[in-house]
Amino acid sequence: MDVYQKLTHPAALGVFVLTLLLPVIVGLLVRKRTTCQSDFFLGGRRLGNFSIALSAVASGRSSWLVLGVSGMAYTLGVSAVWSLVGYIVVEMVQFVTLGARLRRLSEKYDAMTLLDFFEAHLGDRRQIIRSVGAVIMSVFLVAYVAAQFNAGANSLSVALRLPLPVSLLVAAVLVLVYMMLGGYLAVVYNDVVRAVVMIAGLVILPLYGLVQVGGLAAVLSTLGALSPAHVNPLALGVGAMIGFLGIGLGSPGQPHIAVRYMTIDDPAKLRVSAVIGTGWNVVLGWGALLVGLVGRALIPEVSALPDSNPEMIYLVLSARFFSPVLYGLLLGGVFAAILSTADSQLLVVSSTLVRDLYEKMIRRRRPLPEAAKLRLCRLVVLGCGVVSIVLAYLAKDLVFWLVLFAWGGLGASFGTALILSLYWKRTTVAGVVAGMLTGTLATILWRVFLRDATGIYELIPAFFLSLGVIVLFGCLGRKGRVPPLE
Repeated sequence: MDVYQKLTHPAALGVFVLTLLLPVIVGLLVRKRTTCQSDFFLGGRRLGNFSIALSAVASGRSSWLVLGVSGMAYTLGVSAVWSLVGYIVVEMVQFVTLGARLRRLSEKYDAMTLLDFFEAHLGDRRQIIRSVGAVIMSVFLVAYVAAQFNAGANSLSVALRLPLPVSLLVAAVLVLVYMMLGGYLAVVYNDVVRAVVMIAGLVILPLYGLVQVGGLAAVLSTLGALSPAHVNPLALGVGAMIGFLGIGLGSPGQPHIAVRYMTIDDPAKLRVSAVIGTGWNVVLGWGALLVGLVGRALIPEVSALPDSNPEMIYLVLSARFFSPVLYGLLLGGVFAAILSTADSQLLVVSSTLVRDLYEKMIRRRRPLPEAAKLRLCRLVVLGCGVVSIVLAYLAKDLVFWLVLFAWGGLGASFGTALILSLYWKRTTVAGVVAGMLTGTLATILWRVFLRDATGIYELIPAFFLSLGVIVLFGCLGRKGRVPPLE
């Protein structure tokens, strides 16, 4: 029974539909706990280490891990492991360093967003960082949300044989409803549920597959017979290996990950979160890698996969090995993984528009009451969702072109600025603005003109160019306001 036929089984379809509706139920349950703007964007800074750890993992990995890494392992073999190393190491470190410091200082400044933090920390009275940063962040993230909606719509379209416009509308509505109900709390608690489903799929599936094949040695033996490169971890070129390792440089600049650190109830708990998050990152990463390796051993020819797409190996193995109920759950987990990134990014876009632009710039002399702020937050989430739906449907090519730069662009534009703002006393407003612009432009120009020629991921040169520009401005300008390390 193939991936399409199996979902028509009533039990599989029922479980799959339940996974689609579960986030809405969670949104209804936490709605009464969302009473002000701080609740909507930060959950009132009262979340525990377990929730923060799993939410950070789920929102950061998305379908890139479940489908992308497994498909990459199917194609490249064991050398795909380098795509996991960079982000796992960087995120482990930043939980207890950058994350803990950002949590303490963001509470000190009553900062709800990264741009709030930059402005207060560096004394940007003219709000230049807020203006420039809001534009960069909104462009990258709206495109990113649209691309995630499109990916979710495609998975629904394939699974349920619905027309793409209908699937797109369903995917977007499912996200928007629970976000408007519960805001950040709904996003985090749904991320925890999704992380558990992803963990189940990426542990049970590869372990069962290994048993069917005869163990890891049998898998490697079969892969080696297909091609020696499949069992050589150094088979990648130097440029590709550097690019894979460099993926981790983007983590500090992702607003939807950084906000997790700002919302934990006690910054000291981030050490425990680091252990939990790193553990699950390793388990999920190796699970996705093993899915691809086992899949290649069992199905050597990519032409045997639906649409000859190696990223379908997760679904093909799930359909081959498991009962309709478990298959429906695992397929729902793929869909959930896609939307776990979309909701987090949509919330950041909304906070940028409401908090950073409207409240802090347009209406800074006329404060809004909390009820009005909360109502506006929900309306902006809806509005951003509608814009993302339109982009996903009418401008797919543009959206996917932009999303190629999203991780790298955000990492180079905001990651360097955040690291230096937290730890270097000479960081200046002018340096941060110049670094943001340099990171954005370098990401785009390298991708267009130099990526193919060099084989180096655009984030790496863009990150270090942005870093160098901020340092240069800091050396030329006056000292910033970075307090002593605590």
